[in-house]
Amino acid sequence: MRHLLSAADLDVRDAVRILDTAGQMAATQAREIKKLPTLRGRTVVNLFFEDSTRTRISFETAAKRLSADVINFSAKGSSVSKGESLKDTALTLQAMGADAVVIRHQASGAPHTLAHAGWTSGAVVNAGDGTHQHPTQALLDAYTLRRHLVGDGGRADVSGQDLAGLRVAIVGDVLHSRVARSNVQLLHTLGAHVTLVSPPTLVPVGVEAWPARVSYHLDEVIADDKPDAVMMLRVQRERMSSAGGGFFPSPLEYTRGYGLDARRLAALPEHAIVLHPGPMNRGLEISADAADSPRAVIVEQVANGVAVRMAVLYLLLAGESPAPTTKVDA
Repeated sequence: MRHLLSAADLDVRDAVRILDTAGQMAATQAREIKKLPTLRGRTVVNLFFEDSTRTRISFETAAKRLSADVINFSAKGSSVSKGESLKDTALTLQAMGADAVVIRHQASGAPHTLAHAGWTSGAVVNAGDGTHQHPTQALLDAYTLRRHLVGDGGRADVSGQDLAGLRVAIVGDVLHSRVARSNVQLLHTLGAHVTLVSPPTLVPVGVEAWPARVSYHLDEVIADDKPDAVMMLRVQRERMSSAGGGFFPSPLEYTRGYGLDARRLAALPEHAIVLHPGPMNRGLEISADAADSPRAVIVEQVANGVAVRMAVLYLLLAGESPAPTTKVDA
């Protein structure tokens, strides 16, 4: 694996390898001393052209836990705000000896350009580009699903296993969501059955080519499909414009049709879990009852994100899976 630009880059073997490595990384994080010497002397650059808190901190924590040197680059207050191009920024980082560049960019395709234009010799990891891809988010979601729903409900060792047969409903603003696109691809690769649930105005053109079923009725999906997991998507109001009409009549109507509340939570199968990539719009796509329910694994997703990003950086920069000395706790 040279770069990680898209969930589509991963076949089932690669994806399971990353999840297994993440499990081993997670086991090390339960120890008193969490740091590993694996990437000592390597430099990881977080190149963020778009605002982020949890993703940037997650990658920074992952790199530091592997003993890498970390450089955080934010477009705001940098030469980018003076007009410097992505190319010139990348060449500057290359001159500084960056071994890996974690990039978040508002333009879809920017990570692919950075990886293939010859501006850097380091590994490139896509931390989110426009409405295109967010592969490490999909990986941490898959890791969370596997921990809870595979191997006797998470009580048995799940190493080497995929998500075959799981039913996952992805609900909300699919149109603007790179998380939805990445998850549909990765979950399909891992054998899960995905249903997208969204208002017609928030379904992308060409969605019929995606490896997922589309529904406009959340209550029907809960009653008929009995999903093992429900992934609520953030309504990305910053990407919407009310000029010429909004994407739904009102927040209240959206919540009534597509919000996860206590009633819908109670209608899910007993073993079903609730995910959300964050940040949450409480009271819009998810109620406080659902967000704070014991069935919600939203905070756990954040912790799992560190282990998954440790695994990605390790496999990109060290190249081999670590010896499986410690099992992941069930």
